[in-house]
Amino acid sequence: MPRPVVVTYRVSSTPAEVAKAAAELFTSAVQTAANARGIARVAISGGTTPKAMFALLADPAQPFVKEIPWDKLDLYWVDERSVGPDDAESNYRMTREALLSKVPLAPGQVHRMEGELNPEEAAARYEAVIRNGFRLEGAETPTFDLILLGMGDDGHTASLFPHTEALNELGRIVVANHVPQKDTWRITLTWPVINQGREVAFLIEGTGKANVLHEVFQGSYQPETYPSQIIRPASGKLTLLLDAAAAAKLPEPTNGVGTLELKG
Repeated sequence: MPRPVVVTYRVSSTPAEVAKAAAELFTSAVQTAANARGIARVAISGGTTPKAMFALLADPAQPFVKEIPWDKLDLYWVDERSVGPDDAESNYRMTREALLSKVPLAPGQVHRMEGELNPEEAAARYEAVIRNGFRLEGAETPTFDLILLGMGDDGHTASLFPHTEALNELGRIVVANHVPQKDTWRITLTWPVINQGREVAFLIEGTGKANVLHEVFQGSYQPETYPSQIIRPASGKLTLLLDAAAAAKLPEPTNGVGTLELKG
């Protein structure tokens, strides 16, 4: 049975405001982790909202670039397409152009998934990178300080697509996942790793996400059909940063903030 989780959803009027809320969350999580443990480990996703967030984080006219302890941040990816780092579809390339090329992160602090390799090899290599970076032993699961997720119109998150093999993986940290509906391979963190994150948040915007958001968080539990339902953090807390269009079918929030309790 799924564990009970309290979902807090913060609704902004526009996508630009969602990006600002995400930048604030990113900054706060990095500061908190760096102060508590001397290092902040964050796993990021691709997509429109993260790109806008990265632009804010790197903008010298915004406060974030000065508030983030960049020297204490290790950056990882939630998933990647099977493409090289310079491909237009690469999540790494988008991040490099929007953020990495503009902030003081050393190459050793940036841990990309090698999408240009055979997917199985790329997944194994990335798992080794995480194990080394977190100094894991045996079957230990890494605990990221912040994991930022998106959600597809089909209810997928990371590269955990409906009815794909990765949904059944319990022991690995990273897997290669064949996605028949896109006729491609992806590299992705597994859902047990995502659920171990200290803070886990979805960044979602647009009218096209309203129906799936309703199904994921208020419909019956069908994780094979809606993989985002499997994201139930061990902390018991999950955050959604939404624009008004995406939140249209959720209960009306109070002063922009609502809560849902997902039962076990």
